[in-house]
Amino acid sequence: MRPLTDAEMKTVLDKLANYMHKIWVKENGAQPFLYGSNVVKAHVGRWSEDCPEHQGCVIYSMADVPLGFGVTARSTNEARRLDPTGIVCFRQADCGEYLRDEDTLFAG
Repeated sequence: MRPLTDAEMKTVLDKLANYMHKIWVKENGAQPFLYGSNVVKAHVGRWSEDCPEHQGCVIYSMADVPLGFGVTARSTNEARRLDPTGIVCFRQADCGEYLRDEDTLFAG
């Protein structure tokens, strides 16, 4: 099975977003997320209201570009009380994953 292209990945994330909660990360949080880091509170720009803990969510940039998906580490109410370095979303997959793993994807 081949890796998804960027266009295919964005289509998949858009379809998932219809069934999942959403988190929008600020510009300073997009790059760490695309490099494989979890989302911390300081990087969150917006969050779906009434999002429970341990639920699937799609991560967007503030320009509404889907970046990946993850699982919430805290509910919306708990996340508001966290310090800025507290993790609010565990990364599951992102658009930068293909680039990071490109060297090993096709290694025999």
